[in-house]
Formats: sequence, C-alpha cells, structure tokens
Amino acid sequence: MEVYPVVIVHGLPDAVAALSLGAARGHGVTLLSAPGAALYAGCGWWLALTAAARAAHPDVPCGDILDCADGTGHALAALRIGLTRLVLWPEAPGRDSVVRIAEAAGGFVLATAPAADPAADPAASQVQTKPARPEARHDTKR
Repeated sequence: MEVYPVVIVHGLPDAVAALSLGAARGHGVTLLSAPGAALYAGCGWWLALTAAARAAHPDVPCGDILDCADGTGHALAALRIGLTRLVLWPEAPGRDSVVRIAEAAGGFVLATAPAADPAADPAASQVQTKPARPEARHDTKR
C-alpha cells in the first residue's frame, strides 16, 4: 500500500481542497479525520465525506483514515460499513479483535494518528499576509 501525504480534514471543503492541491501537485493524499471524529460525527459521515471528495477529484489517488480514539464500538461499526483504516488507542477495550478484523479485511489499525504533512495541507500552504501597517508618525511640531 502506498502512503500519501496526510491531511487532517474537518469537513467536505477541507477534503476537496486537499485533493485539489494533490491534483495540482501531481500526488495522492491521505485524508485523516479530526481526532476522535468517529465518536462525534460517526463512521457514516466519514464514508460519505470521503466518497464525495473522491467524486470531486476521481483521478487523485486517495487513502483515508478514521480516528476512533478509544471507541471500540465505533471502530467495529466502521469496519461493518467497509472502513478498514482506523486509529484506535492502545487502551481501548477489545482493540486486539478490532486489529484482527481490520487486517483480515486488508486494512490496519494505528495506535496514534499519523502526523499531518503541512506541505499537503491547503490551509497551511496558503501564505497569509496582512497589509503593511503604516509607520507611526511622530510629529514633534504641533
């Protein structure tokens, strides 16, 4: 499995922008959910988000990883709908079973989220500049 630069996404605009940047630069992208996203957004949200992002840029190679934090049940639900690349903390109960199921399906379970690549993040790659502030004038004559 080829590993692409990792970008943390919080919603569809982030994912589409990351794939757009990947297309412009000629490389694939790994979409990583925000920490613990499976717990508050759900695995169905992640599946729909990644499908929509891929549909917007079908020619860009794209991997995805759902962060389940310590949510074993959420990780199992993700596996049930075909998401096989997950983050599940080492102390999560039943983690070994989740790992076995993911690996049998051709995926993996990471103990911690991979580091994001700032060069692949559209938000980080945009140079933010402020207009120059006029120099303070100190007139001594009044």
